[in-house]
Amino acid sequence: MRLRKEADDLQEEEILLIARVSDALAHPARIKIYRYIMKCNKERTPVCNKDVVAAFDYSQATISQHLKKLADSELVKVQKNDKFSMYYANFGVLVKYLDATKKFE
Repeated sequence: MRLRKEADDLQEEEILLIARVSDALAHPARIKIYRYIMKCNKERTPVCNKDVVAAFDYSQATISQHLKKLADSELVKVQKNDKFSMYYANFGVLVKYLDATKKFE
């Protein structure tokens, strides 16, 4: 019985992950911002809020709201560096999300 309960817990975690990440990626601007952060990270270029604002035609407040949503979903990690927040794509969460969606039937 205990093994079945643990399997159910894992399934519930995957369901919550799918819901959380899908919600974060439900806006086209957030997909574009996330791809931008991934690209910069692959090139080993640091990304802060002003970089994202400069790359897109959105206000700073709008960018901040989108970055918060991405951070809340754990797709993006935020690291404080003096007065700046640096953004890093969390590929682990993206891989878990993609794996969980493959199981979705």
